Amino acid sequence: MLELLERQQRLTGNQKKIIAAAVIGDMLDYFDFGLIGYALAFIVGPWHLTYGQSAMILLTSGIGGIPGALFYGWLADRIGRRTVFIITALNFSLATGIMAVTPDAGGWIFLSVCRFFVGFGVAGLFTVDLPLVQEFVPTSKRGFVGGLVTSLLPIGAIMGALLGAFVTPYIGWRGLFAIGLLPAAITLLIRAWVPESPRWLMRMGRHDDARRSLAWALEIDTAQIALPATLPESQAVAWRELFRYPRSVALSCLTNLGVQAGSIGIGLWSTTLLVLLLKIGPAEASYLMIYASMAGLAGRFVFSYLSDAIGRKPSGVLLSFGAAASLAAAGYWYDAFIGPLSIFYLMLFGQRFFGDGGYAVVGPYSAEVWPSGLRASGMGFGFGIGNFGKIFGPLGLALIVGSSDVISPKATLAAIEPAMLYLAGWYAFAGVVYLLLGFETRGRTLEELDATLMPRPAGR
Repeated sequence: MLELLERQQRLTGNQKKIIAAAVIGDMLDYFDFGLIGYALAFIVGPWHLTYGQSAMILLTSGIGGIPGALFYGWLADRIGRRTVFIITALNFSLATGIMAVTPDAGGWIFLSVCRFFVGFGVAGLFTVDLPLVQEFVPTSKRGFVGGLVTSLLPIGAIMGALLGAFVTPYIGWRGLFAIGLLPAAITLLIRAWVPESPRWLMRMGRHDDARRSLAWALEIDTAQIALPATLPESQAVAWRELFRYPRSVALSCLTNLGVQAGSIGIGLWSTTLLVLLLKIGPAEASYLMIYASMAGLAGRFVFSYLSDAIGRKPSGVLLSFGAAASLAAAGYWYDAFIGPLSIFYLMLFGQRFFGDGGYAVVGPYSAEVWPSGLRASGMGFGFGIGNFGKIFGPLGLALIVGSSDVISPKATLAAIEPAMLYLAGWYAFAGVVYLLLGFETRGRTLEELDATLMPRPAGR
């Protein structure tokens, strides 16, 4: 009955509702995740926080993302995508809202614990909403739609920046965290707009429910959908079965690791470097980075298109080596100018376009390389292990610079070239993985990918 889905030339209104719910979910997910950066500016001084305490508050969310992606990916394959979508939205929203009642005494410990659970939920939502959307759209649109779901993530960061700049002075940092409860309302949207994945329901042996879900998505009568002559039995796949797919394990983990290490590393250091190289103030440097961020937003839309136009593997290679070349050039010509324009600053546009824009490929592809019974578990595993890149990138950068500060290492001119080459190396590493291990998923239905990925029985 899934052939009705594959014949689609245009998406229905109900399919667009599912996509919109996922887009809004990711956007608000990123909004809650980034609130701490603005709130911290209001409490560092009054609380007399040490560097170690501030670092703990900031890093615990990334640490929480590792088990969060693993757990919620596993849970989505066990109890359903829609249910876990709702749970993760409540998870990160409630964990953010609770921080509004942080005690002043030992408050940094309270914030660190809460931030761990924010990261736990944030990674979980990203892990489940992409497989859910992919299982509701035809193969011809799967790459573009998957990329589109990730494309508006930066809007969440912009929302946080606006609140931090213009609202927090009036409502205080506690009020800012209280606003972080609002994304919990997306659960109402999910309940109203998003049914359970028909593919997951079929795998669970719930064929009548699958027919109703598919009929709703296609906006047709359930009677128009005929059940297959042979119905597959319910399949419950153990999480350890992930390791029967070593290529998928390596591909999803290593590409996420390389891209996240490069992206987070330069993301933490770029504003500081602009201050040093252009001899401007932090406020002006932050303003300049808005334009570079717009290049990243444009890149997400471009790579969403390229994912279906040229394929996932070529797009992965392009994004990785494009970002690597941009950072290498930024390091080599860090002190050069073309007229009034800094080459380093121009190369940040390239890194944002390829590196940040490439997330439109990295996330959806991480789900496609797994069979149906392990799609969310596999994506969660790859994304979770990839979160170590958020540690390796900044930590390696700090070691090269010779600083104990892994959050904002002191910038020196002598350290710029080796630091940029280090970060470029992570992107190049991801590119090599795409080249050697990547396989094309464009134009192949999820069922065709299942048939290709399923390991042969022993002895054959």
